[in-house]
Amino acid sequence: MSSFLGDPMKRLKTKDLAVVSLCAALMCVCAWIQFPSAVPFTLQTFAEFFIALTFGVKKSLAVTAVYILLGAVGLPVFSGFQGGVGALLGATGGFILGFIPSTVIVSFLKSKAKKGFVYSFVCCLPGLAVCYATGVLWYMFVYGGGDVRSAVSVCILPFVVPDIIKIILAVTVARRVTAIIK
Repeated sequence: MSSFLGDPMKRLKTKDLAVVSLCAALMCVCAWIQFPSAVPFTLQTFAEFFIALTFGVKKSLAVTAVYILLGAVGLPVFSGFQGGVGALLGATGGFILGFIPSTVIVSFLKSKAKKGFVYSFVCCLPGLAVCYATGVLWYMFVYGGGDVRSAVSVCILPFVVPDIIKIILAVTVARRVTAIIK
C-alpha cells in the first residue's frame, strides 16, 4: 500500500496543503452550483474528476477526504448547502462517499494512461461507474431495498448525459491546468 499512495509517514509540504485546501474549496463551490432541470444537478462531479485528473492519487484522495470531513462535521459543503452526518446518511450520501473510490480509480488510471483527451476521458468512466454503483446501493439501503431497475432509473439515468458533459469539461480543463502547472 505504501508504494501506491507513497510513504504514509511522509508529510505533505506547505504547497501540497495549499493545493488540497483550494481544491476542497473548489469542490464545495461546485456542489453549490445547481442547474435546474427535471432532476437538478451540480458541478460536484466535475470538480471531483478535474481534481483526480490533475493532482494524482495522494492529493486527490486528501482533497476528497477533507471535503467529506468538512461536510460530516456540519459545514454546508454538499449540494443544497447541506452538511452534517445526516446528509451523508441520506439518500444521496452514497454518491458523496463514492467519490473516495472514484477519485482513487481515476487518479490511478490517469497515472498509468497515455496522454491525450480520449485516454483521460476513458480513465473517468470506471470512476463514474463506481460512484454510481455506490450511490445506487446506498439509495436502496436507505429506502429499504427495492429493485435495482427502479433505483437506476431514479439515481443514474437522469444524470448520465450531464455527467458525460461534466467529464468532457473536466478533462478539457485538467489538460490545460496540467500544462500550466508542470
